[in-house]
Amino acid sequence: MSPSVAAVTGDELSAALPDIARLRMAVFRDFPYLYEGSAEYEERYLDTYLRAPGALAVLAHDGGHVVGASTALPLVSETAELQAPFLASEFDPARVLYLGESVLLPAYRGQGLGHRFFDEREAHAARLGLSLTAFCAVQRPQAPPNLPFGFRSLHGFWRSRGYVERPDLHTTLRWADVGEAEETPKVMRFWVRRLV
Repeated sequence: MSPSVAAVTGDELSAALPDIARLRMAVFRDFPYLYEGSAEYEERYLDTYLRAPGALAVLAHDGGHVVGASTALPLVSETAELQAPFLASEFDPARVLYLGESVLLPAYRGQGLGHRFFDEREAHAARLGLSLTAFCAVQRPQAPPNLPFGFRSLHGFWRSRGYVERPDLHTTLRWADVGEAEETPKVMRFWVRRLV
């Protein structure tokens, strides 16, 4: 039986934040994010969702366990680092739903859950009256020495969903890579999709 998927907001979203943090720390340890992860970073990051009107999480459950999660919130509720590229572009940040992470345990990939995550978040943007969805992805060298065997880029999947990579829209975020004690800057490039 495939996992069930449910969109949650408000108190249900708040209750899901520990599961989202756990999945982020597990999934993002792998390439290309190589995220060391810490409870402090997760608390800082996920606090944005507690304060943001219009925030959403889409959860995939198998039995009683959350095995995947995907988040979104209006860009105007995001950090200055994520809003800044849009302020200098043709897009109005007040019309953008920012798509946070989509994290899914490896055993559940390839079952259509990634599409469900996008479907639910894009429908949420429409309900909020927003006309653009956008997310950013870390930029790593094309052929890094630590590229894991079997790694598949998600660029083709994102393009199939109608997203366009925008090299002119980028920002810098900081986190510690696996095995590092200090946070270092990471260049993040945005992908966007017009909904109307």
